[in-house]
Amino acid sequence: MIHDRVKGLRVIRTALSAEAERIAALHRRARSTYYPDGLPDDGIDWTAAWRAAVERPDGHVLCAVEAGVITAIASFRTPEGAPAETVKLFQFHVDPGHWRAGIGTALHTACLEQWRADGKRTAVLDVHIGNRRARAFYARQGWGPDPEHPPADGDHHLCLRYAVSGE
Repeated sequence: MIHDRVKGLRVIRTALSAEAERIAALHRRARSTYYPDGLPDDGIDWTAAWRAAVERPDGHVLCAVEAGVITAIASFRTPEGAPAETVKLFQFHVDPGHWRAGIGTALHTACLEQWRADGKRTAVLDVHIGNRRARAFYARQGWGPDPEHPPADGDHHLCLRYAVSGE
């Protein structure tokens, strides 16, 4: 489990189940920025999905909190069927009102610390192809295209990979 990390008023900690509604709202605000025609109706109850993610015994949901407000979230775990040393970053969102304040970088660093503590060697993620801001952020953090999963024709996501162990 991640211990609280304090930098000024920022704390990065494990999310609580009771925060699922606030996390889902942040998720919607962040996702809406890269869908020019509005968020697609995916039929998912995101509050329930986030509550389930927080309560998963095999997963982690971290949140950045500033002055009592959740400003960023990250959800990760080893995906079913993947090697134990692989972790997938399923969700990573910074509230748009807090972009360019170092929150994403701090949360990414906390994820890396947890992955290393858990003995992970490789991290993977899918990023929406139209989310240029996220793609640039991941590139700055050292993520690159996943050679094992090249983009398919018509796919709206790119698969990225990160060498957690630094190798």
